[in-house]
Amino acid sequence: MPELPEVETTRRGIAPYVEGREIVEVIVRHRSLRVPVPSDLESALIGGQFGELARRAKYLLLPLADRTLLWHLGMSGSLRIARVGDPPKKHDHVDVVFEGGAILRYHDPRRFGFVDWLRGSVDLDTRLSRLGPEPLSSDFDGQRLYRLSRGRRASVKTFIMDNIVVVGVGNIYATEALFMAGIDPRRAAGRVSLERFARLAEAIKTVLAAAITQGGTTLRDFVSGTGEPGYFAQRLNVYGRAGEPCRHCGLELRHIVLGQRATVYCAICQT
Repeated sequence: MPELPEVETTRRGIAPYVEGREIVEVIVRHRSLRVPVPSDLESALIGGQFGELARRAKYLLLPLADRTLLWHLGMSGSLRIARVGDPPKKHDHVDVVFEGGAILRYHDPRRFGFVDWLRGSVDLDTRLSRLGPEPLSSDFDGQRLYRLSRGRRASVKTFIMDNIVVVGVGNIYATEALFMAGIDPRRAAGRVSLERFARLAEAIKTVLAAAITQGGTTLRDFVSGTGEPGYFAQRLNVYGRAGEPCRHCGLELRHIVLGQRATVYCAICQT
């Protein structure tokens, strides 16, 4: 599933090709995505142009003069830049064609993503209004984690993956951040100290910033908006390395399941 760094990499990759460019054609090959493609998508887009693209959690926001398009990549989706004349593939569902020949092409084999209109503002749309702060913003820190965790019996890993607590900390990055902070992912969130949460918040910021800089992960077939593969997987310390030696102490990394998600950790380095 594309996570926050993959979505941010996509935003940065497609922005130079679509911002301020007139939309000359819209092709919808399949309207039956997780949310049906709006019936007025073609008529509303043609002749318009997108302003500065934004991201909220794992949602992309593409603003027009009078409304905003909300795009979610789902579990297997990607937005890539193609050119006029590039033949569509089997699961290429939506094309937005711009002056000059660039195409914003949405590919989604499982059709769990969607493109829809933002309902009012970011603060009012029910899909966005209850989301927690962005992890790289000043609104997110160890104090917030400590305050919200009091009395919580859920594992600390499950806790930081809750989008109400903080957005965008998916399975890969939660696993890596907990290793960096030296915290056992099984530990109850309510039993983590303020000092350790401060360390964890900084680890989350560090891991996500590094992943964005390097273009996301190579999980499944993720590629950026320009078709480049992600490279962060080459630096993963624990995720996907069950049974291999810990890079710090050499102990064999353990695999467990928390909240129905695969979790790998080091029993010595994480306590």
